[in-house]
Amino acid sequence: MVDHRGLPPAVTLSPGQASDKAAVAELLAAHPAPGDVVADRGHDARAILELIAEHGGRGHIPTQRHRKAQRSVDPVIYRQRNLVERFFNKIKHFRKVATCYEKSARNDLAAVLMACTRLWAIHYESAS
Repeated sequence: MVDHRGLPPAVTLSPGQASDKAAVAELLAAHPAPGDVVADRGHDARAILELIAEHGGRGHIPTQRHRKAQRSVDPVIYRQRNLVERFFNKIKHFRKVATCYEKSARNDLAAVLMACTRLWAIHYESAS
């Protein structure tokens, strides 16, 4: 999950074979007032949209192409999904995260959290 600046307020680690949909509830629980939640088509599920609404947010998730009833998504808001893609690009600049050297999930999560900490520090770093 990233905020409007592309910085991660919450991070969770799931097994590689698990769907990203499984982590949505945990991430929404970590963020009390989500506001506009933008996700890709892979998160198109009625349960996810209802969960977002329960937390007081608005889901901007396009429907899968095979569905008969298509939801419209505001293109200006949906473009913000690019912040997530740029976040993944930034953390992959950390070699330990990009190459997945770690054998345990705990150490892998620690490496991702260290990369996230560095991104937060860069954002708030003084220019003077």
